[in-house]
Amino acid sequence: MIIHSKKRSFGKRCNVSLFTLGTMRATENFDKMYSLIKSAYHIGINHLETAASYGNAEILIGKALKRLETSENILRKDWIITTKVLPKGNNSYLKINFKNSLKNLKLKKINNLAIHGINLDEHLDWVLNGEGGKFLKWVIKKGLVDQVGFSSHGSNKLIEKAIKSEIFSFCNLHLHFLDQSKISLAHLALKKNMGVLAISPADKGGRLYDPSEILLKASEPFHPLELAYRFLLSNGISTLSLGANKFEDFNIAKKLINSNQKLTSSEMSALKNIEKLATKELRSSKCEQCRSCLPCPSEIPIPEILRLRNISIGYGQLEFAKERYNLIGRAGHWWEEKDASFCLECNECVPKCPSKLNIPELLKQTHDLLVEKPKKRLWS
Repeated sequence: MIIHSKKRSFGKRCNVSLFTLGTMRATENFDKMYSLIKSAYHIGINHLETAASYGNAEILIGKALKRLETSENILRKDWIITTKVLPKGNNSYLKINFKNSLKNLKLKKINNLAIHGINLDEHLDWVLNGEGGKFLKWVIKKGLVDQVGFSSHGSNKLIEKAIKSEIFSFCNLHLHFLDQSKISLAHLALKKNMGVLAISPADKGGRLYDPSEILLKASEPFHPLELAYRFLLSNGISTLSLGANKFEDFNIAKKLINSNQKLTSSEMSALKNIEKLATKELRSSKCEQCRSCLPCPSEIPIPEILRLRNISIGYGQLEFAKERYNLIGRAGHWWEEKDASFCLECNECVPKCPSKLNIPELLKQTHDLLVEKPKKRLWS
């Protein structure tokens, strides 16, 4: 039985459910992958997102889809599959690895193929003018993929350039209620009829499945994660990634699987209450994320660091802010490279700030608040 749920166009070649099952956290064993994919199907999800770099995820997905078809009559044609390749290697290397993905997934073709992590200018150039471009032309010509896209953890300027390149049919971006800096880029992509997937709106969006007491109170009568999801869906985002690890992770998605309408008055009121909370807690020290302070002579990502300060103090999500802050300098081009300890107190940023913040002092406070022994990333 096919579960009927509302779909949104994802690029020019497919329609996907409002939620996508991200498989990065389901690679422990076959039983987990199988049960999560089955659970996703039964709440109306039709889109699976994976990558060759996610350990043995593709192998487990291939086996799970085959088992679901034979034992549950859940057909392969009911699924949209997106996998990803890293922006490196020559054409021959890429062909070999892509054919391996097809083999692992037990597919003859893939719906969507993304370049995973266009985070630097050289990555985009690799696609536009290098081996990556040759590879994409090959997979399209051979009919091995329906459409190509990209994911990015890079700068807004780089993402905008990628969107405007006319190469891609979809993009996967960090789009969050607590970090709205890339919402305008999502709108740009949507206007160009591209599909837009929100990367990890629950976890990287502020660990909203584990909200602070003050955030819970401000969100009443809704759960903060429910509001964050609804904020993105009401902005027209095609689909939201759900990195499920257990059945309970589907609860809110199940509730919202057909919720593509505009925000209700009560939802808007709750969202305003959350912002009032942050303003009250931060008072006159809130960073408005205007980015006027940049560029920093020491190349410190001032807005990102002060955003983590906003989240830790304004919304009470301290553990999330600590986790992200202590990854700085440890994740290569996937995250920022310099933390607040690199500030030389040159004060060049101070007169640029419309809010007249004492930025060097706030950077020092943020470092003292958040710095601790870093934790290992899930995939590094």
